[in-house]
Amino acid sequence: MQLVEFLGPHFAFVSDPTAWVALLTLVVLEIVLGIDNLIFISILTNKLPEAQRARARRLGISAALVMRLILLATISIIVQLTTPVFTAFGHGFSWRDLILIAGGLFLVWKATREIHHTVDPQDHQDTMVGTLQLSLAGAIFQILLLDLVFSIDSIITAVGMTDEIAIMYIAVIVAVSVMMLAATPLANFIARNPSIVMLALGFLLMIGMTLIADGMGYHVPKGYIYAAMGFSALVEGLNMLARNRKKQGPGGGH
Repeated sequence: MQLVEFLGPHFAFVSDPTAWVALLTLVVLEIVLGIDNLIFISILTNKLPEAQRARARRLGISAALVMRLILLATISIIVQLTTPVFTAFGHGFSWRDLILIAGGLFLVWKATREIHHTVDPQDHQDTMVGTLQLSLAGAIFQILLLDLVFSIDSIITAVGMTDEIAIMYIAVIVAVSVMMLAATPLANFIARNPSIVMLALGFLLMIGMTLIADGMGYHVPKGYIYAAMGFSALVEGLNMLARNRKKQGPGGGH
């Protein structure tokens, strides 16, 4: 009891078992929601010179943490973003809807552009020039744009899970810390496997369309999205295994 009194009313949840369950659930949910952001950061930073990639990932994810903490500090304003500001096509659009639609359109444009550069052989030289011209500042700016979209969605999700502001802060810090640890291994894995790049771009395209649909009032359960991503990743994993077996020669497959 003395510890609870010392920590104050904001940390009174430490003596409540249900609050710990809510914290664990929210941490897992925040980590899962961060996968979308992490894939985008990995693809974008891999276009930078190798010496700048790790720094860009650290800056981008650190910016995501700062942005989410700032949004939590203005949580009363964030909650109001779900209030409709105008109605069109029978749907009341809120600021959150408009932000999701804008972020979705940006993701669709970015993923489509990268897919075009990947599959069009005649565009290869343009791709190389674009890769060399992408600056660290440009990469951070694009990461910040998507950080804003994912952060607002993440915070609104957190608000729906618990009323304890301390739990939200802890969940966000833990989730972003996991993102920081996973960023470099994921980016390196994507860079080593060209076919994974196309799969990741397909994920971004699907996520972008999901954001647009959500903003338009057609909510797609996240479970469906991540189940599709997991199944696609499993199939690609089997393809990679088959390719590795073929490279090992006739005896490698047995």
